[in-house]
Amino acid sequence: MQRITVLGAGAMGAGLTRPLVDAGLDVHLWGTWLDDHLIDAIEAGQPHPRINVVISDKVTTYRSDQLAEAIEGSDVVVMSVSSEGVPGVAKLALPLLGDAEAIWMTSKGFCPDPDGNIQLLPDALRRIAGELGVTIPPIVAIAGPVKANECADAKPTATMYGCRDIEVAKTAARAARTPNYAIAASGDEVGVEICAPMKNVYAISLGIADGLEEATGVPHHNLKAAAFAQAIREMSLLGQKLGARPETAYDLPGVGDLEVTGLSGRNKVYGVRLGRGEKPDEALAEMTRLEQTVEGVPATGLAMTLVSQRASDIAGQLPLLFAINDILQGKVSDVLAAVTQAVLPVRP
Repeated sequence: MQRITVLGAGAMGAGLTRPLVDAGLDVHLWGTWLDDHLIDAIEAGQPHPRINVVISDKVTTYRSDQLAEAIEGSDVVVMSVSSEGVPGVAKLALPLLGDAEAIWMTSKGFCPDPDGNIQLLPDALRRIAGELGVTIPPIVAIAGPVKANECADAKPTATMYGCRDIEVAKTAARAARTPNYAIAASGDEVGVEICAPMKNVYAISLGIADGLEEATGVPHHNLKAAAFAQAIREMSLLGQKLGARPETAYDLPGVGDLEVTGLSGRNKVYGVRLGRGEKPDEALAEMTRLEQTVEGVPATGLAMTLVSQRASDIAGQLPLLFAINDILQGKVSDVLAAVTQAVLPVRP
């Protein structure tokens, strides 16, 4: 592998360019029609506006109307746009892949098909490719505790690359691994992909515990720990129902990523607002105004639909997911009671 093109110049896409450059790859970074100001900053040698780190001048940047030029000759293309943007970008990019060896995906979320069936993002890419009549290479799902600013600054980082073909995952890991960017290869694409959006959902509950402390002055550390444990249990159960390995949720994509997101991610911050007493819609509107995307909000509703479609028999084992959904839907007046009831179950 020599050339790699990252699609999406946001925090994660830009942050990922650092280990790729350090690994000796020829790195291209394409910005969507929403990324012009980000590309402006990168090209001016200024810190990236979202992660406050200067992106290497070894990265070649491209604007939204230069997609074909950005992808041309690439061995790997990385999908690193928001989950909502994946279908649109995929329809533009997939016919241009040429002889690419793999698609890597840092995007996190679910994607409804035209009939409303909820798909994991790799399955959505395969469906879109089929609709376009194009053949695409293997997909490598990327998830784990990666804060984009730390990754961009070459701070020690560990993540997991998952693919149906473990050898493809191993090849990707060898190509991108650096002394400060460790990659665990996995054959569990489903497990990696289930944890990626679900940790955003469950991080909201961790934020609620922190927000309750801010509102009352009384720590709720025990509640947060119980919510963490319940979240991992539910991620593992849901993943298994969809074909994942149970242990993936207890590794970097689940335990690792939830720990990081529960400390400082946008989904955690949103939960803090709820714990302080803000209404769900008002808190979301304010964060949207601040250009702070809370992917756990749409992911919650999509996860609920996914459960009803493909995992209804384990719905009773997912109380925290249901509690978070009720809170976001404005059905709960006491968030403390709702989370407590969900994470302090009666066990035999």
